[in-house]
Amino acid sequence: DTAGRMQNNEPLMRALAKLVNINTPDLVLFVGEALVGNDGVDQLQFFNQTLVDNTDPVRSVDGIVLTKYDTIDDKVGAAVSMVYKTG
Repeated sequence: DTAGRMQNNEPLMRALAKLVNINTPDLVLFVGEALVGNDGVDQLQFFNQTLVDNTDPVRSVDGIVLTKYDTIDDKVGAAVSMVYKTG
């Protein structure tokens, strides 16, 4: 949910990484809208890198959840790109 925020809001991403660092969750998921297409790949990479840079021990995204996947058409390739870019 962007709630009007920019997609790559660095202070917000660092705050999320801090939450992960403090709470040590078992699973870290990236949740994004399938409708954004390849912009979602950039969002995921930025979030993942922020986690890697700001957690000790180093954490990264464990999984991807895409919402509104049933309403997309030719943007399906973004899901494949997300998995490819993050391993």
